[in-house]
Amino acid sequence: MSVNYKDSPGGGPATSYNQVLATGDGPIRRTVSDYLVILRERLWYVVVVFLVILLASVAYTLSATKLFTAAASIEILARDPVVMKVTEVRDGGLRGPEDLNTQVKILESSAIVQRVAARLTADESKALLKPYEKGSGGDPIVPEEVLIQNRKILPVRSTRMLQITFTHPDPDVAAKISNLIVEEYMNYNVRWRVDESMQAVEDLKVRADEQSKKVQELGNALQDYREKHNMVSLDQRKDIVTEKLKALNSFLTQANSRVTEAGVQLHQVEECRKRGGNLADLAFVATLPQVQVLRQQIDSQNVTIADLRQRYREEHPKMLSALQGLSQSKLELGQALNNAAETIRNAYETAQRDASQAKADLAAQETEALKLDRLAVDYGTQQNELSVNQELLSNILSRMRETSMTATIEAHNARIVDAATRPHKYSSPNVALNLGCGAFGGLVLGLSLAFLAAFIDDRVKTSYQIESVIGLPLIGIIPRTQRMDPVKRAQLAHNTADPLATEAFLTIHSNLRLKDASKNAKVILVTSTRPAEGKSFVTSNLALTFADHGERTILVDCDLRKPNVHKSFGIKNTKGVIDYCTAGAPLDGLIIKNQETNFDLLLAGGQAVNPTHILNHENFARMISELRGRYDRVFIDSPPLAPVSDAMIVLPLVDGALFTIRFNLVRTRGAKVCAHRIMETKVPCFGAILNGLDLSLSEYYYAEYYDKSYRSYVRSAVA
Repeated sequence: MSVNYKDSPGGGPATSYNQVLATGDGPIRRTVSDYLVILRERLWYVVVVFLVILLASVAYTLSATKLFTAAASIEILARDPVVMKVTEVRDGGLRGPEDLNTQVKILESSAIVQRVAARLTADESKALLKPYEKGSGGDPIVPEEVLIQNRKILPVRSTRMLQITFTHPDPDVAAKISNLIVEEYMNYNVRWRVDESMQAVEDLKVRADEQSKKVQELGNALQDYREKHNMVSLDQRKDIVTEKLKALNSFLTQANSRVTEAGVQLHQVEECRKRGGNLADLAFVATLPQVQVLRQQIDSQNVTIADLRQRYREEHPKMLSALQGLSQSKLELGQALNNAAETIRNAYETAQRDASQAKADLAAQETEALKLDRLAVDYGTQQNELSVNQELLSNILSRMRETSMTATIEAHNARIVDAATRPHKYSSPNVALNLGCGAFGGLVLGLSLAFLAAFIDDRVKTSYQIESVIGLPLIGIIPRTQRMDPVKRAQLAHNTADPLATEAFLTIHSNLRLKDASKNAKVILVTSTRPAEGKSFVTSNLALTFADHGERTILVDCDLRKPNVHKSFGIKNTKGVIDYCTAGAPLDGLIIKNQETNFDLLLAGGQAVNPTHILNHENFARMISELRGRYDRVFIDSPPLAPVSDAMIVLPLVDGALFTIRFNLVRTRGAKVCAHRIMETKVPCFGAILNGLDLSLSEYYYAEYYDKSYRSYVRSAVA
């Protein structure tokens, strides 16, 4: 299996899973097949829960008491029946869904239930209560409780129809009760209408007496007001005042017109005099008879003088006489114009005096009219109030007579469409529904339990958890091996005791050689989250795999707390890393050479009391540097990351790390934390190795790696 691993800038590891396993479409996501894997692994959860729920529903269905449901149908009328064209005290018609819901609630009310219970005979009541022993709280059950529990009111969608059903083990009782509920509902509405009408009649009678007294009081008050203000001839007085107001208004309008007209003429005269003009040029002056005569006379004299000038000189007596006549005429014209101007001024002043007098007379008459109007308003108000109350009294008396007449008329607001009949087939238990609900419920609960168990089970099992959640590329999967000697197990890659495991290590070897970072790495640290994940097993076999491919390889046991490499190869752990770091022993004397071809060992040399001090010692770094120069590959078996920090001390000295994960052992959260601790350093993490895959579960989780055909192929190839 190849891994598309990318180093981060500066030689460190990729900082996100997207960079580690980018395929061009984003990070790996959980698919439908992943959920099917979860379901397949826990299929027995689903099967067991499904069967339990289904069998429980079957047992309930077979043991349940058979119940019969009788149904009666009624129609709620949109309007009350019109017996008389009289408005009812209470309108029982339907105006909307709220009114229909109100009728449903009336049918469900305890009042109807109590009336139905009261109508039951002793035998009917006994038959009703026979299937029931105790009521709520252990008290003896009563008919009302049974009626409430077993009756249903069901509106029919988009209609004014209601279905009244009652369920009971006895079909005759079910039909009887259903019909009684309908009858009592109809009777309830009739009684309600009669009671409301009679109560309304009593209320109207009281109101009529009160209104009659009020009308009498208002009539007496109106008569007193009329006598006090002499209002007997009110209409005649109002007519006289109105006529005077009209005449004065007309006269004032005419006077204002004269003032305006005279003012305009006077203004023109004054303007003409100011600019030195001729008053005779004004149209209203020129039309005066005297001015017209004088202007004609002057024109005639001018013509005569013009003729005389042609025959006589200026000193001629006829000329002098004509000129003297002309001068006299002009003098008379000027006097006439002055008289006209004075006449216009006098007319303007006269018009102003007339207008002022008319305005004063009009104001006095308006005051008189307003006074009369105020009296008329008060009078009219009292008269209107009397009329309104008289009409109200008449309406109350009329309404009282109508209500009295309709009070005893029985009118139903509903009609029976179908009366309840004895049902021949039981309605409960519903075998198909119960079995269907049992099957569906069992399936849903089984699936829920399976996925809940998967959610609670946080142990690492799938490649999705390793690659998407933990954030490391999966570079190899090692199947769980059969029981064998520890020495033989530690050298599976070399002795091919388990062909599938041998092939798994070859796959990891190939994957590590695909990328430059892992291909050129000389010193590789192998660690895990917790103990017992097969870290030493993976390290020893992986080192042997590289040695088998011709590379000079050494396996260094740096687990100074619980060394395990010596057990894997059946060697005593007497000398090793501790001796080199603490005593400065020569490295050649500590290395166990040629354990296998191209394969050497450097053991821990015992258990250290202070392993962190040894790993931090400068001799340890010197040792790693010297091994780097001697070997092609240096594999370091380090302690797990979760309990101790030894591996974090060694990490800066290596070229890369491998993270071992035990199948179905370590928690995803813990593995994720430890993996991120490695990725936060500048040391590349080449990926994760899943160890101990249960082949019986491989088809659930890793069918693409361990199909049955693959296993036979590997075995035949090894053979």
